[in-house]
Amino acid sequence: MATTSESATVRPAAEVNEQIRALWLRAGGRLSAEERVEYEALVVEWAAAMREAA
Repeated sequence: MATTSESATVRPAAEVNEQIRALWLRAGGRLSAEERVEYEALVVEWAAAMREAA
């Protein structure tokens, strides 16, 4: 479970976006169930980073 200090730390959107792109490349454009969970978490993190930057 994330602590308050961990959840307050937001990586830059560009860094998270690069991780999303790498995931899609590794998956060959088709995500497994496990990769889908990772992708969804990354998208949520990316959105938080975008809000933080705004």
